[in-house]
Amino acid sequence: MIKEYRTISEVAGPLMLVKDVENVAYDELGVIELPSGETRSCRVLEINGSNALVQLFESAAGINLAESKVKFLGRGMEFAVAEDMLGRVFDGLGRPIDNGPEIIPEKRLDINGLPMNPSARDYPNEFIQTGVSAIDGLNTLVRGQKLPIFSGSGLPHANLAAQIARQSRVLGTESKFAVVFAAIGITYEEADFFISDFRRTGAIDRTVLFMNLADDPAIERISTPRVALTAAEYLAFEKDMHVLVILTDITNYAEALREVSAARKEVPGRRGYPGYLYTDLATIYERAGRKRDHKGSITMIPILTMPEDDKTHPIPDLTGYITEGQIILSRDLYRKNIKP
Repeated sequence: MIKEYRTISEVAGPLMLVKDVENVAYDELGVIELPSGETRSCRVLEINGSNALVQLFESAAGINLAESKVKFLGRGMEFAVAEDMLGRVFDGLGRPIDNGPEIIPEKRLDINGLPMNPSARDYPNEFIQTGVSAIDGLNTLVRGQKLPIFSGSGLPHANLAAQIARQSRVLGTESKFAVVFAAIGITYEEADFFISDFRRTGAIDRTVLFMNLADDPAIERISTPRVALTAAEYLAFEKDMHVLVILTDITNYAEALREVSAARKEVPGRRGYPGYLYTDLATIYERAGRKRDHKGSITMIPILTMPEDDKTHPIPDLTGYITEGQIILSRDLYRKNIKP
């Protein structure tokens, strides 16, 4: 039975403390009901005895400590999956934002998933043609690979991401090819560019788009790549598709992780990022690959901007340890108008 609690004792920014809770688990979803009847979503960040620290997905404005109530749903965040996802645009939590109908789900999957068992992995092979000569000729992308692109502020990584999503295909196979494109912490202008480019070229028909905007909550930004990978796993391992996952920008994801970590008063690591940044990034990157006895595969291109063009910065540094090769966009070549 789902209980309701009127024991909200403190609200500090995006965090809220609920006391005297029972049988509530880490990462569990909750619903806050305001006196007006309005509801807002939250997620459990920490359990300490009978106290639950939760993070809000929306603003904390208007929450009355005495009159608002919380109920926990007994499950983590889930995403409703179906093949009808192709051609649709979702927000960072998997809600349709293209004015289309709600997806009728074939099933609901936990967004956290699990990294692939090493013994179940098949070796990456089979060339994926991106249509970008510098990649196809010099640093070939193959099915099941994790190949990041390291960019810098002002470099054309958004155009490159759209170009790869638009042109990529697997040669010499009749298997279906799909693209899952997750934009993390982008501006309205960039979101409009991606959506209009995909629609103009027809690439939207084989693509699932997830758009997390810069003014969306940090907790949603942390969920966006996981929702996207849940969609990719369903298409790859249950619908036997070759799926290319493009995540841009992982730097915005790591900044959101740092924001949540600071709000929880965790001991910071390098440059203020949490000490578990490596592990957290690995839980995303390691969901890509090929599985034995499965026709489908997940190939990943994470794109990140290096602060101050510094490839020793924690985000590109740790990404390089986990992934297989890297592509670095050159500012000098860009100034000479040489583009990939």
